[in-house]
Amino acid sequence: MSRTVLKTSFVELSGRERAHSILDTHSYKELLGPQDNMESPHLEPQGIVPQSDDGVIVAKGTINEHPAVVISIEGNFQGGGIGEVSGAKIAGTLELALKECESGIKTIPVLVFDTGGVRLQEANYGVLSIAEIGAAIVALRRHVPVIAVIPGKIGTFGGMSITAGLCSKIIMTRGARLGLNGPEVIEQEAGIREFDSKDKQLIWGTIGGEQRTVTGFADVLIADDADAIKEEIFSMMTDDAVYSSRTLQGDRYDALLNLVEPEERLSADEVRLLWAQSENAAIEEKTTSLNRDNSAGRGQTWFDLLRGEFLEIGDIPSVRVADGMIGEKKVRFIAVVPDNQNRFPRARKGEVGLLEAWSIAKHVREAIKADQNSEKRAIVAIVDVPSQAYGYHEELLGIHQACAAAVDAYASARLEGHPVISFIPGNAISGAFLSHGMQANRLIALRDEGVNVHVMSKQSAARITQRTMEELEIAAKKVPAMAYDVESFEKLGALFSLVDGVEANSPEKKDRNIIYKEIDRAIDDVLTDHTRDLSSRLNSAYAKSGGRAASILVREKLKEQWN
Repeated sequence: MSRTVLKTSFVELSGRERAHSILDTHSYKELLGPQDNMESPHLEPQGIVPQSDDGVIVAKGTINEHPAVVISIEGNFQGGGIGEVSGAKIAGTLELALKECESGIKTIPVLVFDTGGVRLQEANYGVLSIAEIGAAIVALRRHVPVIAVIPGKIGTFGGMSITAGLCSKIIMTRGARLGLNGPEVIEQEAGIREFDSKDKQLIWGTIGGEQRTVTGFADVLIADDADAIKEEIFSMMTDDAVYSSRTLQGDRYDALLNLVEPEERLSADEVRLLWAQSENAAIEEKTTSLNRDNSAGRGQTWFDLLRGEFLEIGDIPSVRVADGMIGEKKVRFIAVVPDNQNRFPRARKGEVGLLEAWSIAKHVREAIKADQNSEKRAIVAIVDVPSQAYGYHEELLGIHQACAAAVDAYASARLEGHPVISFIPGNAISGAFLSHGMQANRLIALRDEGVNVHVMSKQSAARITQRTMEELEIAAKKVPAMAYDVESFEKLGALFSLVDGVEANSPEKKDRNIIYKEIDRAIDDVLTDHTRDLSSRLNSAYAKSGGRAASILVREKLKEQWN
């Protein structure tokens, strides 16, 4: 007689139930649970009811008797959005797991994603948190595999898709989605002809679990069954070959992009075929004209000024790279700039697109390799980026993974002892800033109305939060993290310095000398400090005086409850 085996739907479980189903029952211990009342302090002033665990469940224990910690995002609260408290719970947990690994206890982190990315009502708090989450994952991967599970419902979007792309392995169900830009945001930014947010077949054919697995952006497509998912997680935990990440496979992805003709709309099936071909495809060296319009943006202007007479070594017009000197210090300058002849039309105005992110990763990693046995040059990211590229092809070809590669490269350089400095003379927006700038040891910005830091354009933020532009402005006065101006960003404590007295649009040599001195000072501060993580952002005067109060408190309480 046949017996029916009952399966538990992992997708339908709550975030807490998902964590419980992964860990061994006898070892399950929740950290900062509802009884601890660690809710966001930024929601109630905006008329939003907070939740006592802020939508992130952290549980420590074992999986088949092996030490592990599960971080499960509850998509039913604020769309799984990452704010200050929820972000600090994730980052702080990963940081503690890293310390445990460094002490010899190999604790495996498992992240269960169900998130739309940054919680727009907390904006830059989410951006800072996601940068810290990414930094911890890159550091952890040197010790243990970091495993991601994307079960369905919401999926994984925004900066958290970059986080997923940093993980050693990704498990997805057929109903799951993985993409940097949500369908509604692409439609808002690029129009319905670029991406129809109501076309479900288009959505799942572009970013769904099956498509992502077949085209190399996820590792395992699994049935919606809690026991099967736990079994797959355990097999990954015990596989010595999973510590690295697809962020290191730049040659394969370069080969894929070289096979693409972006002017012709690709289908999902065509990308599957191209991905298979890319495994053995030789990377075609493309020669491109490097003629540029020097009035095309602050990033380009400042790159030319700071590099001086040193020769460029970049490989595409939209990513400018040069090795130079500041005093006696070796420096590699990197800037993303507009290119009106870009092969990918959605990345022609200075956006970080597929080519740009992979190129950044390549040039940072080249510096790491070249300096293995010599002085570690400083890497200076010159940041004037309006956003990541919004487009159908960008999602289909994995812009989240390209951005993850750039994040990984900058974080790896920092961990290897390269002082990484970001200089922000213009816009620092969204996934573009996460990819190019946010992994720096120190952030320097100009005090100028043309310098803006945020997670999303105002138009898209209004649509996603269902608010008017006027309502967003009112909310920004209550929560500085929602504002776009650099003075508000400074109050969060992440900046090393905010520089006055510099001409932002048309700088001269005297302006260059001011920035040279500031970069030199930042490099010295990094070398004196000796830490290679992002903890300085939580130790600054602004952070301690209230700018990151909840982030600091969450970490303190997690540490108290860890053992």
